[in-house]
Amino acid sequence: MKTALIIGSTGLIGSELLNLLLESPHYAKVITFVKRDTGIKHPKLTQHIIDFDKPESYKELVVGDDFFCTIGTTIKKAGSKEAFRKVDFEYPRQFAAFALLHKVKQFLIISSLSADAKSGNFYLKTKGEIQDFLKDCNFESVAVLQPSLLLGNRTEFRLGEKVGAFFMKTLSFLFLGNLKKYKPIEGETVAKALLKIAQKNDTGFKIYESDAIQEIGN
Repeated sequence: MKTALIIGSTGLIGSELLNLLLESPHYAKVITFVKRDTGIKHPKLTQHIIDFDKPESYKELVVGDDFFCTIGTTIKKAGSKEAFRKVDFEYPRQFAAFALLHKVKQFLIISSLSADAKSGNFYLKTKGEIQDFLKDCNFESVAVLQPSLLLGNRTEFRLGEKVGAFFMKTLSFLFLGNLKKYKPIEGETVAKALLKIAQKNDTGFKIYESDAIQEIGN
C-alpha cells in the first residue's frame, strides 16, 4: 500500500479528498501539510504543521508515493496578486521540487478550466504557469484537473461564486456538446476523480477537463 501526501486538505476539494484517502485501501499512510492543527485524528493520518514560507523546515518530510495538490485561493482572499501567486504557484512549485527530490512518483493538482500561461487573466495565467512547470518536471505521472465552477460548502463565503453557481445550475441544461465542460461540478466529484486517476498509474503529463472529471468522478 502507498503513502499519500496532500496540501490544501482543509479546502473544498481537499477536505473531501482527505476523507477518501483515509478510507481508501490503497493507502497505508496519509500525510498532510497544514498551517494549524485541524483536530482531525485517524490511525493513518500524519499531520505536519508547517510554515509554508520556510521550505527548508519541511523539505525532508515530503516523502511518499502520490502527491495531491488541492491548495488554492483567490486574489480577494489573498489580498494581492503577489500573495495569490505565492499560494497558487510558489507553494506547489516548492513542494513539487521536494517531491522530485524524494522520488515521489505521481503529482496530481487542481488547476482551472481555461488555465493558460499566455492568458491575459492573472488567475488563469498563474494556473497555466504552474501547469507548465509541472510538465517539465520528471515525475512518472502528472495529472492536471481543470474543473469548471465548483459547487459545495466552503469554509469561507464567496458571494461571486455563489451567484455564479446559482445561475449556472439553473441553466445547466444548456451545456451540451462542446459546452459540456463548462457545467458546474461538485467538489466531492472532483475529489473522487483525483483518487481514481491516482490509481490508474498512467505515465506522462495529462490534463483532464471538467467534463472528463465529471465522468471519472461519478
